[in-house]
Amino acid sequence: MVGSLLLKRTSLIHSIYLRHFSQPAWQRGVYRAMTRLRARRIVEIGVGDCARSRCLLRMACRYHQPEKVCYTGIDLFEARPVEVPGLTLKRAHQVLKPYGCRVQFIPADPYTALIRVANDLIDSDVIIVSADQDSNSLHRAWYYVPRMLHARTHVVVEKTVANSEEMVFQNITALDVSILAEIAMSDERRAA
Repeated sequence: MVGSLLLKRTSLIHSIYLRHFSQPAWQRGVYRAMTRLRARRIVEIGVGDCARSRCLLRMACRYHQPEKVCYTGIDLFEARPVEVPGLTLKRAHQVLKPYGCRVQFIPADPYTALIRVANDLIDSDVIIVSADQDSNSLHRAWYYVPRMLHARTHVVVEKTVANSEEMVFQNITALDVSILAEIAMSDERRAA
């Protein structure tokens, strides 16, 4: 009981830190959304070094038993370009395994991954798209995202600020997702 209480306090302090003081600052909005939604179904497109993934799982485990938290990470892993830092698939599993959550990694670009798993990701609470994604693949992948949403899903895309190395998260509404999906579908038809 004492250990459980200490874990809850630590979790609360960590949650407050992530939502208000964590660096990089642009990610704080995602942690606030995790709290607001009591998110348990998370999709991250572009896992990188799993630093954000670990924080997302800790936030989700604050409100849910770990075995009820579902995390899907889509990344190129070993196929990623040499100049883009990140973990191998095996190392990513090792990093997230201690959280006890249901973790699934899809080693692919966004389009190839979502063709295979979008129907399994319905009712996702939070969808995060990292800035390092191939723009063509991501453009085509938007077609599959609407089926993953529910009324309160929080979707964000990491972007680089023009003429700067600074990053921001752009919130994408359900209407924006629908428009991006329509554009992707019409582009596919034209290409066929």
